[in-house]
Amino acid sequence: MEIKEIVLPSINQFASDYVKNLSHVQDFFHYDVKDVKVYEQRYQDLMERSFHRERLAVTIESYMERYGLSPQVKKNLARLKMEDSAVVIGGQQAGLLTGPLYTIHKVISIIKLANEQEAYLKRPIIPVFWIAGEDHDLDEVNHIYAEEKGTFSKKTYPTVPLSKMMVSDTPFEKKDGEKWLKQVFSAFEETEFTRGLYKKLTDIAAEHTNFTQFFSAIINNLFKSYGLLLIDAAYPPFREGESSFFQTLIKENRAINARVQEQQAYIKRSGYKPAIEMDERNANLFFYSNGERTLLEYDCTQKVFTGKNRDLSFTEADLLELAKSEPWKLSNNVVTRPLMQEHMFPVLAFISGPGEIAYWAELKKAFEHLEMKLPIVVPRMNITILERKIQKDLQEVDMDLYEALVKGTDHAKKRFLASVEDEQLDVVFHKMEYQLKQNHSLVSEAALQIDKGLAPLLEKNEAFIMNQLQFLRDRIQASVAFNHRHILSKYTRIANALRPNGGPQERLLNIFYYLNLYGEDFIDQIMALELTNNSFHKVIVL
Repeated sequence: MEIKEIVLPSINQFASDYVKNLSHVQDFFHYDVKDVKVYEQRYQDLMERSFHRERLAVTIESYMERYGLSPQVKKNLARLKMEDSAVVIGGQQAGLLTGPLYTIHKVISIIKLANEQEAYLKRPIIPVFWIAGEDHDLDEVNHIYAEEKGTFSKKTYPTVPLSKMMVSDTPFEKKDGEKWLKQVFSAFEETEFTRGLYKKLTDIAAEHTNFTQFFSAIINNLFKSYGLLLIDAAYPPFREGESSFFQTLIKENRAINARVQEQQAYIKRSGYKPAIEMDERNANLFFYSNGERTLLEYDCTQKVFTGKNRDLSFTEADLLELAKSEPWKLSNNVVTRPLMQEHMFPVLAFISGPGEIAYWAELKKAFEHLEMKLPIVVPRMNITILERKIQKDLQEVDMDLYEALVKGTDHAKKRFLASVEDEQLDVVFHKMEYQLKQNHSLVSEAALQIDKGLAPLLEKNEAFIMNQLQFLRDRIQASVAFNHRHILSKYTRIANALRPNGGPQERLLNIFYYLNLYGEDFIDQIMALELTNNSFHKVIVL
């Protein structure tokens, strides 16, 4: 394997400006990532605060026990208890088979930055992955895409509840899981690794009964040797540890909401569109009961918290009691989750996706209101995996890697077809089309002199003739394409590998496509590379 670093345009303007270290964007955060001593500054700020490290480590250990505690994980659990420890953290939803590749990229980014900063600060810096198990958007996690016969098919888990059930409560049944895995693997190429990989996954599916457990078991299996700690935000003992801060979020609810809106107004004045939908009714908390997750709103007139459909109603005292006695019935939204994370963990840096950078910028004043600072926000690595066979295809069609990653292959394929088509034939078709239109116009004029009622028929007749001409031209072009199908198939392979369905590789492909082809040590080979969190797009050439 080798790494190529290239500059690619970002589709998220705010994230792009942040990565470029533009000063007006840095104003939305507490730490300037351009400052060479920014990690030292953040670390010193953390050391002036207190955290329940012992309780946190015990909670994470109890969560991870069912997945197996590797020596490296045990070591990091012990180090997390140390008063001088800090964490690099990031999170994602619990996608099946880990979901799109960007989840794996985020994990790699967390581990790499933690190792880098531990070496620099000479303090225990622990990699932590926060699983958004309290999320209820099951449509985002219940499938993967697999390539079959040159196109991608969506492999969706067969039985998913229709209610707003948390992902961590969504059953992953052994029978349905095995059936689903069989569908996924039927799309994979049979290799020396396929049977072993399939057996491992079916064994995991048999042992774990919900989506988050299935996800955690796989992530732990892939990264346990790197000491990665996992915690599910929906894990009841973790929620118990959040109890006191839930009470703070409830008491300061109106002030937090107002501070976010103030920050959003500042961001709008700077020329950016806010990422979080906010108004005075936002309560920024969910209530969870009987398998239903309900977003709470604040009724400014009645001064009560209600469900969005007014089917629930809580006074502030009601919610405070709930936070004390049953904190697992409350969960955070996009505003309060970062605040809760900052309260629970000594966060040196937060690894974010492009969209997360934008909404974290809107939380600065809310953090300040609670006497906290935003951690150092570090964009996750953007990675493309380039297989040798695809690199060979690029060379054979004389196509630039940059164009393939940014624009896909459509333009290049059209250029190729234009180069092999008979130019003389194209000229003849244009001439023929012009002459037919001219002659038909003459016939039409003469016919209309006889009977003006023939106009609709003449228009229809002209359209028919032109359609037949186009049909003939299409058939000839199809024959040209068929005669060059071997070359055109290379463009399809390039597109499917680098811009599947017209989008970035990391948003569609799944890590198990590569594990099936190259074996489970594929992750270890990537982790052995010198990957650095910077503004460059990484192309890993296999």
